[in-house]
Amino acid sequence: MPFHWFHSLAWLARQALPLRCLVCDEPGADGRDLCLACHAALPWNDHACPLCALPLPAHEPAERCGSCLHEPPRQSAAAAVFLYAAPVDQLLIRFKFHQDLAAGRLLSQLMLQRVPTFVAGPLAPVPLHWRRLRSRGYDQALELTRPLARALRQPLWRGLQRDRLTAAQSRLDADARRDNLRDAFAVTAPPPARLTVVDDVMTTGATLDAVVHAVQRAGLPDVALWVCARVP
Repeated sequence: MPFHWFHSLAWLARQALPLRCLVCDEPGADGRDLCLACHAALPWNDHACPLCALPLPAHEPAERCGSCLHEPPRQSAAAAVFLYAAPVDQLLIRFKFHQDLAAGRLLSQLMLQRVPTFVAGPLAPVPLHWRRLRSRGYDQALELTRPLARALRQPLWRGLQRDRLTAAQSRLDADARRDNLRDAFAVTAPPPARLTVVDDVMTTGATLDAVVHAVQRAGLPDVALWVCARVP
């Protein structure tokens, strides 16, 4: 089934069916497919390093973590709405690999509850390589970013391109991830004055670092990162 049909069917379902919690199947609340109890149990990442979004111990101030103090990353700021933990991890898997658009819509809605202060300009999704896009049928980062840009009234910048089909990052260690993504991204349009790059999950940060590097080589030094979930 063409992917745009999924959008149409999802829209029709939203009009005809009552909201149901995607986690426990109880009635949804507050205009979301999530009940109040499951919303209260979400693994929010509210106390984290402002440069890499790694969670910090509750007793420590929300300042740069030791790793970022020792070797500052390329990005000017980073924020992750959630920790990569239940139930967000399963929602992301359903969205990313099983064409569960309802899960993606819910995650975008939840991201809008924790909009970083640095978001004040175009949003750019991390792109898929065209071959992976063809096999998967959609780009999960784009589907996550599009409603964010619309709700925040910010432009959606599509000036990033993935030039190389790389091996799946999940199979590689941190060093191999960095090597795997070297020169994988290119900028195909003049970058804006400010940019926030959006992705679904940040693990080691290798993918996002490669994106930031590509944008900075194109002449934009100030790039921030906003992701749905951060792997601790």
